[in-house]
Amino acid sequence: MDIAGKKALVFGGTSGIGLATAKQLADGGASVVAISRNPDKAGDVPAGITLKACDVRDSDAVAALCAAEGPFDILVGAATGGERAIGPFLEMDMDGYKGSFNKLWGYANVVRFGTGHLTEKGAIVLVSGTPARRMRPGQIALSSVGGAVEAFARGVAPEIAPKRINVVSPGMIDTPMHGPDGAERKAATDKRSAGNLIPRAGTADEVAQAILFVITNDFVTGTTVDVDGGWLLT
Repeated sequence: MDIAGKKALVFGGTSGIGLATAKQLADGGASVVAISRNPDKAGDVPAGITLKACDVRDSDAVAALCAAEGPFDILVGAATGGERAIGPFLEMDMDGYKGSFNKLWGYANVVRFGTGHLTEKGAIVLVSGTPARRMRPGQIALSSVGGAVEAFARGVAPEIAPKRINVVSPGMIDTPMHGPDGAERKAATDKRSAGNLIPRAGTADEVAQAILFVITNDFVTGTTVDVDGGWLLT
């Protein structure tokens, strides 16, 4: 796929990995709609990006937005869906564990109500996370949700062909998810990734590059691409 002249919807596109993806798509000539519950947090965005408000957990709102913006060629799900529980499962508040799956429910809404407005050779990308296949202590909720997202994409891929769906799985990435920008956040994320083969945190742009790869490569579907600094091998 040549993204120039294409239209993209990026849910979770006003911060972190989603915003970096929206900007790279726009840089490549795509018309981008960046969507989140609070679009104002994107700040000033470059030409080619339009901001819209929508909560991915609200199926009616997602369906209405996709219908209004269709047809489109690219659909990216990068919204977290809300808070995620951290800690040992046997000590975990079960409402917190269940709430972590809002990420999956949000992605399910995006795919269910977006696919019908996707062009015939369009591409969907969802963002998972390395704990799906190699979790650290306290990451049972992250692992459960990430594993479900990756299985979901593999299951959906045959249903929607020739439209494509893939997953990009980032490791420790220096984004606003880990606190306000600055030296303190970078030091914290670098410390958590010090044991990786590449001993630093990744950047949102590095993950966005992988998202653009699975969008533009027409021979990739139903797979997961890792951008984790070697997390899976440590």
